[in-house]
Amino acid sequence: MDSTSILTDIRDDGIATITMNRAEVHNAFNDQVIAEMTATLRRLGEDDRVRAVVLRAAGKSFSAGADLGWMQRMAGYGREENLRDAEGLAELMRTLNFLPRPTIAVVQGAAFGGGVGLVACCDIAIAAEGASFSLSEVRLGLIPAVISPYVVAAIGERASRRYFLTAERFAADEALRIGLVHQVVPADRWDEALDSVLARLAEGGPAAQKAAKDLIFAVAHRPVNAAVIRDTAERIATIRASSEGREGLAAFLEKRKPAWTAR
Repeated sequence: MDSTSILTDIRDDGIATITMNRAEVHNAFNDQVIAEMTATLRRLGEDDRVRAVVLRAAGKSFSAGADLGWMQRMAGYGREENLRDAEGLAELMRTLNFLPRPTIAVVQGAAFGGGVGLVACCDIAIAAEGASFSLSEVRLGLIPAVISPYVVAAIGERASRRYFLTAERFAADEALRIGLVHQVVPADRWDEALDSVLARLAEGGPAAQKAAKDLIFAVAHRPVNAAVIRDTAERIATIRASSEGREGLAAFLEKRKPAWTAR
């Protein structure tokens, strides 16, 4: 899908970059942008060339959340129209969260409302020192509903109880402390930090990374019972017997790099 709001690039080494390109409105999104981003993520998730997906934004802000014009339209919606609208955003978050590729958010400036949701849905998040965050919905008489499963998973119930209710703005160092981001760097060291993460990801097997991501969702918040123990044993047995698993073990024993690093 061609769009000037969402730019996509795939490098020869399989790193795909999605850039939110609405700097004039601080990369706020509306229903059209949500649909375009969802379609782009689905396409990249099905593309075997893609090793990882980087989500970033043009201009001074990562994302201010909902676009003003979109909110004005929503103000006139009935319940059923609001439900369909919310389901579109929920599908974007679900698609990003469960994308079968490693995902990295690079965050500058403001990340508010749904912008925080995008960060929480990515596997890895790097923030610039000047970045700021806010779950601002209650100030509008709303709630951060469709992003809540991912934000609560990222920052925990306790921090959510504060920031969902106060809607206060918090800085990058606080986002690091509560687990929303993994690293805070000076803005002029973004590329260095991102390249370091991508280099580490390139060392892992693509199928193993997908399986590792699936594993997290399978075991998180579940009791360690017989079913979980059996499931984890079956998962490792399956991947050990796979072509990638055999290649990885052979490369280790033969003291060489595995085939997937040849790109």
